Amino acid sequence: MKILDRYILTTYLKTFISVFVILMLIFILQTIWLYIKELAGKDLDIMVIVKFLVYFMPKLIPLVLPLTILLASIMVFGSFAENYEFAAMKSTGISLQRAMTGLSVFIVILAVITFFFSNNVIPWAELNSHNLRRNIAKLKPAMVIAEGQFNEIGTYNIKVEEKIGERDLKDVTIHIKGKNGRKNATTIKSKTGKLVSSEESEVIKLILFDGHFYNDVSRKRIKDRNKNPFVKSSFEKKIINIDLSTLNNVDFDEQTKTDNYNMLNVSGLNKTIDSLTKKSKSNYEALSISLHQRANLKNKIKQKSRKKDSVYSAAILDLFTTKKKTELVDAAFRAVTNSKQFIHTKKSSIQTSKAWLNRHIISLHQKYALGFACIILFFVGAPLGALIRKGGIGLPMVIAILLFLTYHFIGIFATNSAKTGDFNPILASWFSTLVMLPLGIFLTKRATADRGLFEFGGVIEPLKRAFNIKEKNTVDYKFLYNYNNEELVDVVNNYQALGHEKISRHEAIKVLKSRGITTKQFQDVGIAIDQNFETSEAIKNNYKDHAVFAIVLYSIGIVLLILFFVFKNNKLLPLSMASIELSIVSLVLFIVYFIKSFINASQFYNHINKEHKKPKLIILLLGLPLYMITYIFLNEKIKEDLKLNCLESLK
Repeated sequence: MKILDRYILTTYLKTFISVFVILMLIFILQTIWLYIKELAGKDLDIMVIVKFLVYFMPKLIPLVLPLTILLASIMVFGSFAENYEFAAMKSTGISLQRAMTGLSVFIVILAVITFFFSNNVIPWAELNSHNLRRNIAKLKPAMVIAEGQFNEIGTYNIKVEEKIGERDLKDVTIHIKGKNGRKNATTIKSKTGKLVSSEESEVIKLILFDGHFYNDVSRKRIKDRNKNPFVKSSFEKKIINIDLSTLNNVDFDEQTKTDNYNMLNVSGLNKTIDSLTKKSKSNYEALSISLHQRANLKNKIKQKSRKKDSVYSAAILDLFTTKKKTELVDAAFRAVTNSKQFIHTKKSSIQTSKAWLNRHIISLHQKYALGFACIILFFVGAPLGALIRKGGIGLPMVIAILLFLTYHFIGIFATNSAKTGDFNPILASWFSTLVMLPLGIFLTKRATADRGLFEFGGVIEPLKRAFNIKEKNTVDYKFLYNYNNEELVDVVNNYQALGHEKISRHEAIKVLKSRGITTKQFQDVGIAIDQNFETSEAIKNNYKDHAVFAIVLYSIGIVLLILFFVFKNNKLLPLSMASIELSIVSLVLFIVYFIKSFINASQFYNHINKEHKKPKLIILLLGLPLYMITYIFLNEKIKEDLKLNCLESLK
């Protein structure tokens, strides 16, 4: 390893380790804050709390490591640029790529280690943390009776609609398991309840008021079960004592759940995905067979005898008598109704199975995507630091957090959509990484070419023109509106003699056009201009028309797409379907007019012999999601180039 590589790697590792430790401490504090309710008041041993934190630390790596790489890269390379170390390297012929070579090898090795970490250590931590939380919850279960959900305490499953203070309960529902520990044999419902035992007691004393008691009756004969399915009784006051002496003897190392998708490695996930896929396929096959059997009318229809090899082209119902027609229609209606009800019943279970399969697929691909994300975020952070030329904590921290939040939230939205089946689960796992890939390529190219992060002149000037922002000391040509047509023509032809700048010729032409004088009439009023300018103007007008249509269609499509999600979340199915259909139509038409406007822009630059200024298709495609902003810049660029072409066309 050369001295330069050793210096860059050492500097990077110092910053990397410092940032990693700081971020890990921040996220650990956040973890404690999130789970403080599960830890507080449980009289836990210090080793149990240490175990809790140790098991949760590996699960923080997918958050901490990418942010650390991004922030450390910006800080280190920003510091190199700020202290002119890159300038010294370049003066000796060392490029940015050469300076990044040693670190690139380190990041690739780190990405491989990260994959093995996410494949082995994170599932182990997920397994142990999940089971540890379950075991902790068994301690002092009186404290974990949460509102609006069933809380399992031994053989009791307690649900409380509302807790008033710490002890008063409202709308209590209790399920008591039977002897086999599976079936809910007894159900108790009461309007109010009260906890009267202390938190240190080994017994929960629960007093229920004004309720009913339901107990299943086991009968051997099915007929007897239908006659007497359960026993019902009412009570004004009932006391239930729940013994906690056995529940509080908790083994914190016990593992009762080991099959969650977050607890599996790659081989386990592949095996589970394969079995879930086969199960899903068999469920669909069983559903199709069941629907086919339900729709079978073969035994209900007796067709009239007819000659063999005959061709019948009339209505099928005409083959039957009126009575048979009625039977056939009724049978078909019943079959369709039953099939619809059956499909509706099976729909939720199929969606649940699909969501469970998607979660396994997402978990599998996230293990691979995490390593690639480390590499890509390095190639975002390193050139970005070289471009902003600022080290330290301030600006690099702000930029890193903004980029990471963008990366993280895109990943969250994609995976949440994939879990419900609205998005491809494989693409969802890689989506945020793929979004960062073009940014990494763009920044690396600009840093390699030693260009600024943005060419602010190309960005600010179009915005100033779009919003009509004037700089100080700029000439205001409104005085030209006070000139008559002859004086304006004189400005065009003799601007130098009159003491005007060259740009005043174009401003005078604009005033003449506002008065109804077209380009064709310029010769008549005494202005000599190349006839090719008229063609350039026509192409530019076509571009503007198509671009405006594209803007309108784009706006309609996006608004309707947002409304689709709003209506869908509010379960307004007809409105959501209408919105998405109209949105698709609008966006398809937008693509058509976008292509037309791009063709017009290319024709314009070909016509004025400035092909090098033609807009790059790849840049426009990347700008499609924010087309309204892209349009502002491109429209101002074409207007400016048309102005220059006008001045060049004047004789």
